[in-house]
Amino acid sequence: MTDDLARLSLNTATTKRWTLREAVDGAARAGLPAVGLWRDRVAEAGLETAAKTVRDAGLRVSSLCRGGFLTAADPAGAQAALDDNRAAIVEAATVGTDALILVVGGLPDGSRDLAGARARVADRLAELAPFAREHGVRLVLEPLHPMYVADRAVVSTLEQALDLAAPHPADAVAVVVDTFHVFWDPNLADSVARAGREHRIAAYQVCDFNLPIAADALLSRGMMGDGVIDFTPITRAITATGYTGDVEVEIFNADIWSTPGDEVLPTMTARYRQLVLPHLGG
Repeated sequence: MTDDLARLSLNTATTKRWTLREAVDGAARAGLPAVGLWRDRVAEAGLETAAKTVRDAGLRVSSLCRGGFLTAADPAGAQAALDDNRAAIVEAATVGTDALILVVGGLPDGSRDLAGARARVADRLAELAPFAREHGVRLVLEPLHPMYVADRAVVSTLEQALDLAAPHPADAVAVVVDTFHVFWDPNLADSVARAGREHRIAAYQVCDFNLPIAADALLSRGMMGDGVIDFTPITRAITATGYTGDVEVEIFNADIWSTPGDEVLPTMTARYRQLVLPHLGG
């Protein structure tokens, strides 16, 4: 690892075709110190094996993706979500990260009640936060771009995420700033500053917003520099809060997924050095 990559983390979604071991080995070859894990890759490897694989490679786990989907209106759906999130909390603790990323969920089938769905998220965070804190894990709320509000996340802004986090200790409920999802927000700078004051920034994820939007909107993320996001003001705002954690690259993109991982990582590190690193401060 070189000093300029000391905070760069590969999220396993970026190299989707790699197994967990392949992602860990690839990150190590590229000189990265950290990986962000997705639960499907952890499950394929086995929880204890996954934890050992990362540990033996000398890497750290920047985050575990994902928990959440807390908006079910029926009792069975609500209980299933709580059970799954408790399992995810245990998984996060086992692989050695204190950051469990939560995508809170969209509207239940047939519903148009955004306010009700958000209220259920608040109620379920209250049930989960003490369990997370007992395990040394933070529930990290991820606001998603508004185009996903109906099907994936009824929380669209960092301000909304911070309001949901506010009733809880900062070591129990926090937020992630993902450039793809929040770059458009005219109140972003103020919200990032607030998150810093409240000590709630648990993760910083970077990728670009590509145009035209893909037929599957989930796949519109791009490599930094390939889309419309200006990483300078966002990264400077993050730095100004005193955040010193990892910077995770998480990309969902069909072309990148079809490219061999050992070709993706050199581009990823080069773009990080060019577009993000200069604004991270000392």
